[in-house]
Amino acid sequence: TLLDNGIRGQPMRDGHNKVYKSFSDVIEGKEGRFRETLLGKRVDYSGRSVIVVGPLLSLHQCGLPREIAIELFQTFVIRGLIRQDVASNTGIAKSKIREKEPIVWEILQEVMQGHPVLLNRAPTLHRLGIQAFQPILVEGRAICLHPLVCKGFNADFDGDQMAVHVPLSLEAQAEARLLMFSHMNLLSPAIGDPVSVPTQDML
Repeated sequence: TLLDNGIRGQPMRDGHNKVYKSFSDVIEGKEGRFRETLLGKRVDYSGRSVIVVGPLLSLHQCGLPREIAIELFQTFVIRGLIRQDVASNTGIAKSKIREKEPIVWEILQEVMQGHPVLLNRAPTLHRLGIQAFQPILVEGRAICLHPLVCKGFNADFDGDQMAVHVPLSLEAQAEARLLMFSHMNLLSPAIGDPVSVPTQDML
């Protein structure tokens, strides 16, 4: 029972008819200790959503839903609200963000203009699996992506999900702008063939 409850047929239960959790239950499976805690980790300043086509975007832009954007850039927006004397402290600034006041979206737009984000689609098998984009606020809950960058991510629009990360340090932001922007990665790093070719909804 201690090592593998249920190996001999019916699992043992306690007085409340609840199945005992054995050692094997703790370590195996997707929610087990190895896959959940040791092989994967949760990080701040990141989000995840389904991707949809954004045909009106430029190659280096991605559409970020308002809900995700305000969560990702909340620290920067709070700083902007306090700097512009709209809020006197963090608590008041957070309440203004919760109430979605118009000034919040104005400051968010300012913050996002000079701040690239990184988009990543698992599995990241080569360098183009993670690229930098200039975020644009969009309605809805899906991340919008230019169809020409799909090949690098091996992505399509049948329900694929992508993760978004915010580079925080000045070095990380500079690296994103100089090396990782999608319009600077038009050729395959492996064989030199163009990766920005018409696919998906463009065909």
